[in-house]
Amino acid sequence: MASAYEPAHGDAAGTGGDVDRGEVRQRSSKPQKKPGTDMEADDGDEGRGAEAAGGGCEVTDSIEWVFESEPVPSWREQVTPRALAVSLLLAVVFSLIVMKLSLTTGIIPSLNVSAGLLGFFFLRVWTAPVKNPGRRPFTRQENTVVQTCVVAAYGIAFSGGFGSYLFGMSETIAAQAAEENNADNVKEPRLSWMIGFLFLVSFVGLFALVPLRKVMIVDYKLTYPSGTATAHLINGFHTPDGSERAESQVRTLIKCSVASFLWGFFQWFYTAGEGCGFGQFPALGLTAYQNRFYFDFSTTYIGAGMICPHIVNISVLLGGILSWGVMWPLIAEKRGSWFGAELSDSSLEGMQGYRVFIAIAIILGDGLYKFAMVLTCTVAAIAASTEKRKFFGALPVNSDDRTISGSGAAPETPPSFDDARRTEFFLKDQIPTPVAIGGYVAVAAVSIIAVPHLIFPQLKWHHVLAVYLMAPVLAFCNAYGMGLTDWSLASTYGKLAIFVFGAWAGKPHSGVLVGLAACGIMMSIVSTAADLMQDFKTGYMTLASPRSMFVSQVVGTAMGCVVGPSVFWLFYRAFDGVGTERSAYPAPYAIVYRNMAILGVDGFSKLPKHCLTLCCVFFVGAIALNMAKDLAPRKVARLIPLPMAMGIPFYIGSYFAIDMFLGSVILFAWEWVDKAQADAFGYAVASGLICGDGVWTLPQAVLSLFNVKPPICMKFLSRGVNYKVDDFIGTLS
Repeated sequence: MASAYEPAHGDAAGTGGDVDRGEVRQRSSKPQKKPGTDMEADDGDEGRGAEAAGGGCEVTDSIEWVFESEPVPSWREQVTPRALAVSLLLAVVFSLIVMKLSLTTGIIPSLNVSAGLLGFFFLRVWTAPVKNPGRRPFTRQENTVVQTCVVAAYGIAFSGGFGSYLFGMSETIAAQAAEENNADNVKEPRLSWMIGFLFLVSFVGLFALVPLRKVMIVDYKLTYPSGTATAHLINGFHTPDGSERAESQVRTLIKCSVASFLWGFFQWFYTAGEGCGFGQFPALGLTAYQNRFYFDFSTTYIGAGMICPHIVNISVLLGGILSWGVMWPLIAEKRGSWFGAELSDSSLEGMQGYRVFIAIAIILGDGLYKFAMVLTCTVAAIAASTEKRKFFGALPVNSDDRTISGSGAAPETPPSFDDARRTEFFLKDQIPTPVAIGGYVAVAAVSIIAVPHLIFPQLKWHHVLAVYLMAPVLAFCNAYGMGLTDWSLASTYGKLAIFVFGAWAGKPHSGVLVGLAACGIMMSIVSTAADLMQDFKTGYMTLASPRSMFVSQVVGTAMGCVVGPSVFWLFYRAFDGVGTERSAYPAPYAIVYRNMAILGVDGFSKLPKHCLTLCCVFFVGAIALNMAKDLAPRKVARLIPLPMAMGIPFYIGSYFAIDMFLGSVILFAWEWVDKAQADAFGYAVASGLICGDGVWTLPQAVLSLFNVKPPICMKFLSRGVNYKVDDFIGTLS
């Protein structure tokens, strides 16, 4: 996997148009096999190229070559009634799981892989007993539709804010807040208005980034690790018989999945309390652990590190070192001077304020630069379309090892067979750009009118309009960051909306409720847009039509708008004291969001000292890094880190950065020892690690749902604390 910083070679005008598919076929080469030899490894999937050892003959191993004999159904044949029926069943199951987690821990894992696996299982059971030759076969495209629909549905259970902003409006949560709990800042949960609100705001995000689908998937070649792993899983399950190499890759994926699943199961036994388990192992020392520097034994992020380009993993680690290794310890020494000594680390008036807003500044700086570049290049391409020039600038996520002439001409190395075939089908069924833009404007217009008049009178129409004007840029930033690192920062952008719109409305005009409602609209848009782009990546790799992906996302979103509130209402009515500390469902993030909204009505003046100054410095720094990357020679540019990847650990911590870097080291060492084998099986191993851990989250959530707790708590203490614990236990005996 190359880490070179190279141009994306798509046609700028292709953000909404088509391509000359004949040209794609002409430039691509079909994988060849030397007679009398086994296929050597060149996984053409993500542009990896390799020359096979032996005979000097260049041979490749292609996923799409294995599937070439199978016809690709039209997009209407991919969205089948049986797929939608299975999707509805799984949507209910996964929404129950996500709702349980939202109201307890507030931490929601990625369940994409589990959705793809269960979709395959249920549809295989459905279609297996019937041996009717005329019956429509179960295809990988139909499997992808189920996965997309389910992810869209259970995504509403998260972005709907039932454990955060939406429940934070309730009287139950307001009674626990210190102030601003008057009637104008409270709205009790009701099934009718929750469903109506979600229908009004959840569909806008589906249209936000559709015109940029080619840019994100084909030109920028964003990896979307979970989407890529899900695609490999689906392709593996549907691989036709007779391909020895493909069967070997599937066996490798299954073995790694089982090992990852069993490792997750083994770790679970030692997590009986907070801060317990292998995931809290202070491998780099207790001081580093307190600054979120530790290896948490997560196979998901080791696998993600093997999929992501090396420069992404290095950038994430550098960001973690800069923030948690240097900046935060230095700022912590200013406690009592820059911010109150009595404030906890989770307070936005203290350390958390620096973490959240500096991370946002870096991500916005990078995202706005990329967005401006895309917009400028698209306009330039349209203006010069008769010359058929390519305008997209270099992006570091393109892992093709290509040689570029100084004039920016087309690459000397043609695209792999997989890339060419996938690009051809991805651009075949277009979603017209006017439809996407018109859909965004139409749905937003309805929302601007209906939300203030029918649901939140405190929220004015110009507030909603401002959200919809900001949302496409933030959605692009979130989808871009998710494509690089697999992290969605939808909640972070929601917190930004709380501050901006809460301060805009102010205390006299129900600023708390306005901030929470604006947070909900913003989170729905940026979360849905990123999920759709990740599903586009899965569809790209399984030859599922973008139209079928879009339609299944729309259907899944509609399911989620009904299923999500209904499941929440079930919990809310069936269990006593939901949202209170003594309840089994305390909804811890609901009070956090409400307190943020209370803080937000006073505006950014409540942030700690020098926070905005540092935000401006890092915002400009992110833009400067991008400009340096664009202007520097290729050999230098490939070594410059990515601001977006650097910014994410500023808020989250460095533990996942260490996991991803370890994955990158494993792949690098493997390529150094045997590049052909690494190219052939690297994605299978990485996808297996992600899939096994992803599948384990399902039984883990079910155990939690039935209140089955692990039997052992394994904690790590310093020597001094251990002596104190021993002494205390001695006094009891």
